[in-house]
Amino acid sequence: MVETIRAQLEALEKQTLSPHACLSSRSRGRLFGEQDPCCLRTAFQRDRDRIIHSKTFRRLKHKTQVFLAPAGDHYRTRLTHVLEVSQIARTMAVCLRLNEYLTEAIALGHDLGHTPFGHAGEYSLNLLHPKGFKHYRQSLRIVDFLENSGRGLNLTWEVRNGILKHSKGYGEILPDDTTELAATLEGQLVRVADIMAYVNHDMDDALRADMLHSDDLPRHLREVLGDRASQRINSMVVDLVKTTLARNDGRLHLSARMNETITELRAFLYDHVYRNCRVHNEFEKAQRVIRDLYGFFLEHELPENGISSCCRRRQPVPSVAEEQKRHRQVCDFIAGMTDRYAMGLYSQIFMPKPWSML
Repeated sequence: MVETIRAQLEALEKQTLSPHACLSSRSRGRLFGEQDPCCLRTAFQRDRDRIIHSKTFRRLKHKTQVFLAPAGDHYRTRLTHVLEVSQIARTMAVCLRLNEYLTEAIALGHDLGHTPFGHAGEYSLNLLHPKGFKHYRQSLRIVDFLENSGRGLNLTWEVRNGILKHSKGYGEILPDDTTELAATLEGQLVRVADIMAYVNHDMDDALRADMLHSDDLPRHLREVLGDRASQRINSMVVDLVKTTLARNDGRLHLSARMNETITELRAFLYDHVYRNCRVHNEFEKAQRVIRDLYGFFLEHELPENGISSCCRRRQPVPSVAEEQKRHRQVCDFIAGMTDRYAMGLYSQIFMPKPWSML
């Protein structure tokens, strides 16, 4: 009886999901073949579970969202961000009859490659690494190669594609150029849920930090979205679901008014929060920490058992290829740090210690 549960779940998907949904039984497969598929879970359920049980996922709880290494218990971290993205994306997936498990797996894995100190760390590593650095590429590198002692998580193609294509930066929310979007609607849904989550929770955190006040948000935006975070999220989610169902053309849609409103809200946050001098000044300090650590570890061994092992100076590398490999190792090491680990390591390496005879 147990052996048929996965088959039953896959059959149920065929019966109940939208023609535009990605079915678990029709996945393009994994990066590497596996002999024994689970008899209880679909392929996308397994991907979700592999991400949740990974060390990288656990480290997200001590990585910056906007406010660096927040001391307050109620500020968002990168972990709470991905949980909020997952909740919003899953709600919309259920309403649109898309694959909730695929949506959840992409949402939980989309920011695994984020650095310590949020975008300040990403900006620094992009300048320091010869081939640049983008957190979405690092997320894919983690699930493909770095996790599980170098074996990776061996996720399905659809989850990997959704992770790689989730980022929009300051670009359009739903661009006409489909090459910028994930191949599945589930992956595209995570892209939209990502911005819905962060424009709301970053504003909430800015209010908590007394960086904004509730009446600072322009009146015309409040008239469309509402005055509270719950109202704003609900307005965005309802608009996407209603507009997409009405069009029913195999693509996601926001109404023109809502698309413009979210875009303007994002611009408001860039001007009043992300580029605020209080945030920016701390970002500059964080960038210095990343730069100094990166330079140090190009010349010294990476730590294995505490700081003592990384104090040994490395021998000069004999070739360009070895130098490139070293840059990659240092970049991976620093990108995987939490805020507090990076600051603790920086203090141990660069801050003088009082002499003691004990």
